[in-house]
Amino acid sequence: MTTKVPALRNLTPELCQKLQREMLAACQTVADAYGLSVVDGGMQDMNLRAGFEFGVRVGIPLSDGSIFERDKAMFELMAESYGLAPEDFGREFSAGNETFRITGIEPRRPKYLIKAERLTDRRGFKFSPENVAMYLKAAKGAG
Repeated sequence: MTTKVPALRNLTPELCQKLQREMLAACQTVADAYGLSVVDGGMQDMNLRAGFEFGVRVGIPLSDGSIFERDKAMFELMAESYGLAPEDFGREFSAGNETFRITGIEPRRPKYLIKAERLTDRRGFKFSPENVAMYLKAAKGAG
């Protein structure tokens, strides 16, 4: 006989993160059965009164165990055209009082073509390449 779990009225950030970890582990178990790899896309949206969203990417593993990332490949290909380095993908920088991570490039955008996510909530933002280069230089000088 199973016990019915009472419905929640609100979520907490800790519970959302725990659920995400457990669901990611379940995805990894299924992927392992097929020889696939899983990449955690992280928490993308969290509403403590309604629910949350997180990303999971499943793919055929490359020789190093990772899976192909279109955004990373595009960034590495295009970065130098905009004054950045291919290895800047994934680097973190501060703008104002917040920290961001570079997640891609959208060359069709006229000005704000660098994609980044805010570390606190993984919300996406757009920056100009000039500003990102300046923020990365400042981070390097501070470190």
